[in-house]
Amino acid sequence: MEQPIRLDGARVSAAILEQQKQLCSALAVHGRRPGLAVVIVGDDPASHVYVRNKRAVGERTGLYVAVYTMPADVAQAVLLELIAALNADDRVDGILVQKPLPPHIDAQVVTEAIVVHKDVDGFHPYNQGQLWNGGEGFVPCTPAGVMALLDHYGLSVAGLHAVVLGRSHIVGKPMAALLLAAQATVTVCHSHTRDSAAVCRQADIVIAAIGKRGCVTEQWVRPGAIVVDVGIHRRADGTLCGDVAYDAVAPIAKAITPVPGGVGPMTIAMLIVNTVRAAQKAGCV
Repeated sequence: MEQPIRLDGARVSAAILEQQKQLCSALAVHGRRPGLAVVIVGDDPASHVYVRNKRAVGERTGLYVAVYTMPADVAQAVLLELIAALNADDRVDGILVQKPLPPHIDAQVVTEAIVVHKDVDGFHPYNQGQLWNGGEGFVPCTPAGVMALLDHYGLSVAGLHAVVLGRSHIVGKPMAALLLAAQATVTVCHSHTRDSAAVCRQADIVIAAIGKRGCVTEQWVRPGAIVVDVGIHRRADGTLCGDVAYDAVAPIAKAITPVPGGVGPMTIAMLIVNTVRAAQKAGCV
């Protein structure tokens, strides 16, 4: 087979962020920078790395980014008070509460406390409903990033059989909704699916978001399939890898995302896109 198309999320996201930077400059003419508030609870090292990356990318693009760090034992009521204050803050166009949250915090209650027009993560039930109904709302950043990446490379999913591995409300379910809207035929595999590998082998496009390192091997993938790896894991030596066994799968794939440098940068780029869009909708132009 020919060499697979390497779906370079780092390069594509850089182009998207340059466009958003220009939009931020246009907003600045009207006296305001798009504002993003990021709330992090506890001291999970990976979460703090993600937040630092989001802040750095946002500020380079022209956003005002405020990070609110709360202790792991913070009362849920105190966290909700902060969200209420951010909801009312005109400087803040988007609010993101970094997951995971400590066990004593009800993540759904926190999500629903964010006003829908500042829910740039796209997790509020209203925005999730708009996604499934084909209405206007904020789309979760990772699935939106996957679609933008496929679109950049001219990989239409219309008429294709797409298999989504994983059914989380963060990736799997909204990914399925976006693929259906793009005219794909969609199968979602999950922990109760009988023989996920056999289902996956039928796919024209595989979206791996199951959270198991190297689970998707060449035995799972039909030659010529498009493979998108949403997973990210750290090996003992500190290097990163995904849910897909890249070295084994790449030789038989039509196109494949690397880890790192694939979906990850696109996720952050779409967070910036959502925040700038929220600022525009707030009447900044």
